[in-house]
Amino acid sequence: MQIQQVGDRLIRCSRLRMFNCYLVRESDGMTLVDTCTAGSGAQLIAAARAAGSEITRIVLTHAHWDHTGGLAELHALLPDVPIAIGTREARLLAGDDSLDPNEPDRPIPGIGRGSAVTPTTLLRDGEMIGSLKAVATPGHTPGHLAFFDVRNNTLLAGDALYTLGIGGLGVAGTFRWTMPVSAWFTWDRPSALVSARRLAALRPARIAPGHGRVIERPAGAFDRAIGIAQRQFQRQTLR
Repeated sequence: MQIQQVGDRLIRCSRLRMFNCYLVRESDGMTLVDTCTAGSGAQLIAAARAAGSEITRIVLTHAHWDHTGGLAELHALLPDVPIAIGTREARLLAGDDSLDPNEPDRPIPGIGRGSAVTPTTLLRDGEMIGSLKAVATPGHTPGHLAFFDVRNNTLLAGDALYTLGIGGLGVAGTFRWTMPVSAWFTWDRPSALVSARRLAALRPARIAPGHGRVIERPAGAFDRAIGIAQRQFQRQTLR
């Protein structure tokens, strides 16, 4: 696992330089945002301890395996640490991929049999967990949440945005040959575009995505990514 200190409050933990999760420093320890792939639990605990702290809470952006794979191991090693996920996304974490009546009628890709770990906290849009504000960003999945650190305007984007592959910042669901997975595993592209615009309106100083490098001062990158997504999604609609 690769460990990268980003500023004084954020640590990026990455496997294969592809799958990211983050340790966010708080006054009472570390908030772990996502748990990376299976087999990551002990390494994430070690990363927090190497930084002189402990994981005191776990927060999940969404239920896909590459963000929840380390959850069972972490829960076994840290059984008293609370686990939070969005209220809507909790159903997907349990393996329930049914849709609500008001949601676009499209299959939700990437949902397996579900996790045996039950979250202790269900989050709604705008709620705070530590210094992180939950931001509803449906599209990649119906209940996807991003998290905005109100202390320094860092956006932990989950898979609402990505920077992996050639092309810089991308919106969930946009296709690029060097990163086709986001297009394959995004549930509803129009919702993803609306969510990206909402995130851009926050004017983050930094974007920490679920896949790819952390980027600073992303305003211009947002404009380009949203423009590409809009054009791609319009062409797909017209087919």
